[in-house]
Amino acid sequence: MSHRRPAIPGGPAGVADVLERGLAHHATREALVGRHGRYTWEALDAEANRAAAALSELGVVAGDRVAVALPNDVDIVISMLACMRLGAIWLGVNLSLAAPEKAYLVRDSGSRAALATPAAADELHDQRESLPELDRVVVVAPGEPVDEWRSLVAGSDAGRPRGQVDAHAAAALAYTSGTTGHPKGAIHSQHNLVLPGAVARVRGQYGDDARVGVVLPLTLVNLIALGPVLAWQIGATCIAVDRVDAEGLAGWIRDEGITAISTVPAIMHALLTGPAVSPDDLATLRTPGVGGADCPETFRRLYRERFGREVTVGYGLTEAPTAVTMSDPDSPPVAGSAGRALPHVRLVIVDEHDRAVAPGETGEICVTAATTGPFAGVYTPMLGYWGRPEATAEALRGGMLHTGDLGALDEHGNLFVRDRRHDLIIRGGANVYPAEVERVLHDDARVAACAVVGRPDERLGERVVAFVEPVDGVTIDADELLAHCRANLARYKVPEELRFVDSFPRTPMGKIKKPDLRALL
Repeated sequence: MSHRRPAIPGGPAGVADVLERGLAHHATREALVGRHGRYTWEALDAEANRAAAALSELGVVAGDRVAVALPNDVDIVISMLACMRLGAIWLGVNLSLAAPEKAYLVRDSGSRAALATPAAADELHDQRESLPELDRVVVVAPGEPVDEWRSLVAGSDAGRPRGQVDAHAAAALAYTSGTTGHPKGAIHSQHNLVLPGAVARVRGQYGDDARVGVVLPLTLVNLIALGPVLAWQIGATCIAVDRVDAEGLAGWIRDEGITAISTVPAIMHALLTGPAVSPDDLATLRTPGVGGADCPETFRRLYRERFGREVTVGYGLTEAPTAVTMSDPDSPPVAGSAGRALPHVRLVIVDEHDRAVAPGETGEICVTAATTGPFAGVYTPMLGYWGRPEATAEALRGGMLHTGDLGALDEHGNLFVRDRRHDLIIRGGANVYPAEVERVLHDDARVAACAVVGRPDERLGERVVAFVEPVDGVTIDADELLAHCRANLARYKVPEELRFVDSFPRTPMGKIKKPDLRALL
């Protein structure tokens, strides 16, 4: 756990104060737009205060966890701001998760209150017996006759919450999985969440008239940092986009004059090739970012032809949070590279004894604070994993964030990622952790052993494939097993292919040799 408390050059110190510059310089300009609302900077400031007061009326105090299962719209952003101003800890719960997965995050975090869509609220109510610390589930249904959340906010006191908020204390949980198959929550401070936007402001990568669209789910803490929190630091409007299909996304870009978005290759590919999308729909789009998955050369060429520049690639992780390297789209691409370290971080490649290796040698990728430049010493990694001191000590040993990923740095500082940690599968930009899927498959007593790997796919990056070894003498119906997966996993995690095997290739230690399985694909 880090005890350093560095200040960010030019501020703000934390998310609670991220609107201050905009309020001083352009209070009547748009700050936030979504399907169910448009807010100027001053209106957003007032609404965040009312939302904080509403949470206080629910009994939420500093340090309490608030789970939020909402779509991309104004309410999810305002709930985040409200939590930051109270000093509460915000937890995004992805709507695509299966009901047991949602309940696990709420239970593991000990969330006291939840804001949820009607469907998500029903799922949590069905699981209430397993959620002893959850006091209240508030339904958020803008435009519907019953919208408990907006009724609470409208009736609350609009004053700014009293008390000083510690920008280096726990502020948000971002759940990610490891080898256990159960997600664990990376704890981030407000300082952590503000820093990527501060770096973007200094780098000048967006214009003064930027309108930043957020397409990927705002329930992901990284998208909170790279969406509204970044946009407000550069004086831009944040637009919460609730469509990912090509036609719907193109409509948002056209109607709102969006200049910047961050997507994944599958979404951008559809946007550039969809028959319902015209060049005029994308006329305002200047800086479309693509991340979260490898970019096939066919996609790179398509992107180059449309935007006249190389696609920006990078490397990042939930625990960082967000990106730690980025390529320069105006420079010739370095084949296989994920770019160089951003100004606030320094990358170190270490061997199994945590000793730095020479340029070109492969080792574990570690992230620490930059030692030179305007952001020297400013970066702080995650505060740890929620309720997991041993995992925290392992990840933060030696004062650096150990990513578990293998990579190498060349003499120019370009990062080459050799292998994703824990055999991570990236399907359409979404992380699929094999251990989670394997845990669900093992719930079926007929499964003697299983292994989940990614099959390369030009459009999605990878698809999920499960190898299953049945118990001797037992036949497993594939449809039944997949139905079990669908009931317990988000749709994008469900295997798209099942392969039954008599036995697995194994190491002398008895571990399944996944490289052999990938070779079969």
